[in-house]
Amino acid sequence: MTKLIAYVIDGHDFRIRPAPPDRDWMDGSDQRFAYRCLPLNIANAHGWEIMCNASFSAMWNGHPTTEAIHFRSRDGKPLPAISHFGRGILTFHVPCLFQTDPGVDLFATGPINRPKDGIAPLTGIIETDWSPYTFTMNWQFTRPGVRVHFSADEPFCHIFPVKRGELEVITPTVQALSTQPELEREYLLWSSGRGQFNAALSDPASKAAKEKWQKSYFQGVCPSGEPAPGGHQSKLRLRAFKHEK
Repeated sequence: MTKLIAYVIDGHDFRIRPAPPDRDWMDGSDQRFAYRCLPLNIANAHGWEIMCNASFSAMWNGHPTTEAIHFRSRDGKPLPAISHFGRGILTFHVPCLFQTDPGVDLFATGPINRPKDGIAPLTGIIETDWSPYTFTMNWQFTRPGVRVHFSADEPFCHIFPVKRGELEVITPTVQALSTQPELEREYLLWSSGRGQFNAALSDPASKAAKEKWQKSYFQGVCPSGEPAPGGHQSKLRLRAFKHEK
């Protein structure tokens, strides 16, 4: 069994959940068309979200000092973020030590596919298989004079384990598609079919208009009708953290 343990520092409120596949902006898309993009759906749920335990707002005045961010509590609770580094960087403390299996790091970034106006999340990778240190989740203001809001139970950090050194053993290459005839054949089938499908969408009586979108990737099927040879995943549902004494 793969290990991912969150050791919460005593006396702290720590909220974490499996990242859900849904997003408000995707719900609001025309006919919820954004959910037809399977890569988006899988990425949305690819890890766990750490939640904010209080509501607050913050605004940066553009100066590089640590006093340049003005905070305002929205619910009277202690602020979950501070200005620690300056340069318009907002810092959340994560009040726990994560522990992973040997050789496994923790990728920490902002909530995936949750854009926030005026501020952008920064990303870090932590060696959680040995580290006795907490880490911070940092956001950087993209421009001054914009007040950003974080609500209670709004995610501010997204985490998932990654195997250390895995990228370094990859040997990347660039080749002409024509060197792989079978792959090129599937691509040409898809390219031709996509052009015909898009052209037919303007005809309300067409099969394409009734189907609305091509589902071959979503269904894990190649343009020739062959199933994906390495298997296919259309849903990602992670386990919740189990609270133990």
